[in-house]
Amino acid sequence: MQRLAGAITAHGGSIGFEQFMEMALYTPGLGYYASGRRTFGRLPARDGSDFVTAPEMTPFFGRAFANQLAQALQVTATNDLWEFGAGSGALAEQLLRALGEQVRRYTIVDVSGALQQRQRERLQAFGDRVRWLGELPDSMQGVVLGNELLDAMPVRLLARQQGVWHERGVALSPQAGLVWQDRLTDQRPPLEIAGDQDYLTEIHSQAEGFMRALADRLERGAAFFIDNGFPEREYYHPQRSMGTLMCHRAHRMDGDPLCDIGLKDITAHVNFTGLAVAAQEAGLGVLGYTSQARFLMNCGLLPLLEGASVQERVMAQKLLMEHEMGELFKVIGFHAGEPWPAIGFAQGDRSHAL
Repeated sequence: MQRLAGAITAHGGSIGFEQFMEMALYTPGLGYYASGRRTFGRLPARDGSDFVTAPEMTPFFGRAFANQLAQALQVTATNDLWEFGAGSGALAEQLLRALGEQVRRYTIVDVSGALQQRQRERLQAFGDRVRWLGELPDSMQGVVLGNELLDAMPVRLLARQQGVWHERGVALSPQAGLVWQDRLTDQRPPLEIAGDQDYLTEIHSQAEGFMRALADRLERGAAFFIDNGFPEREYYHPQRSMGTLMCHRAHRMDGDPLCDIGLKDITAHVNFTGLAVAAQEAGLGVLGYTSQARFLMNCGLLPLLEGASVQERVMAQKLLMEHEMGELFKVIGFHAGEPWPAIGFAQGDRSHAL
C-alpha cells in the first residue's frame, strides 16, 4: 500500500488502472506474482493455492500440446522452445518429457524472480537445456508458447457513464483508502458500443504491444497462445456492460481489485481480434484460432487417454467440457514465414470470427 500511495501522490492524486494492475501483480517482493507465495495448484485446503491452470490439472494437457509443438518444430526447421510466463513450470516439464531430443533448448521468459526460482527447482533434472531470461531477447528462432499469459498483462479501463467516456483510474481517499476515479478521455473501445447504457470494458495495450514486439524479434518459427477470451465482436458486445476484469483467491472469484492487494490475482479476458491484428500488422500470419477443446482433440488428446485411469480421464475432461475450460479458453497460432496447416486447427478453425 505504501508504494501505491507514493505512486498515486507522485502522479497528482491518481494513477491509471494499467499502472495499478502492474504494481499489484509484479512489484518485486510484494506483487501477487513476485511475492513467492504458492499461487498455482489444485485444492486450497491442501496447498493454499488460488487457482489451477490446465497443466497443473493434468499432464495430458502438455502431452497433447506437445504434438502440435513437435509439428511446428519440424515445419519451421527449429529446435528451440520459448515459453513466456511459465508459472510453476508444470507445462515446461510436461513438454520436455514428451518432446525429448526434439528440443535443443527450452527458454523461459518470466519477469517474476520468485516464479523463476520455483521453476528452477522443478526443472533441475533437465540441466542446461533450460535457461531463463527476464525480458524479450533481441532476436529469436523457434516455437513460442504461452498458457494463461496474456490475461495477466495489465489493461486500461474505459467507463461510459451517461454517454460520456472516461478512463477509470485509482485514487487514495483519507477516509476510504483506495477508490476509483474517472477522468474524461478521448480513448474509445475498438468497436462502437451500441446503446446508451453505462458500460465498462478493457483496452489491451500491453498485450497488443507484446505481440508487436514478438513479431519484430521472431525471425523464423511459430507461436501458440492459450487463454480465456473472445473475438472482438463478442468482447465488446453491448450486453457485456460490466467488462471481464476478475480476481482470484483461494479458488474463489470476486470483482474488487482494490482490496487484498498483492494477495490475489487480477485478470481480464483477452481480445483475440486485437492480438491477431497487432501481430499481422507487425509481420506474423495467423495459423488458426479455435476453442481449447477442439485444439486439444485435434492434437490427439482422446487417444492419449485410452490407457488412463478413471480419475485421470475425469481431470482431462475438464479441459474439454464447455462449462469448464473447453469453450471459455481459446487457442491462437501464428507463423513467421510461409503458412502451413497446423494440426491443432485442422477441424473447427474459427479464424473467420476474428
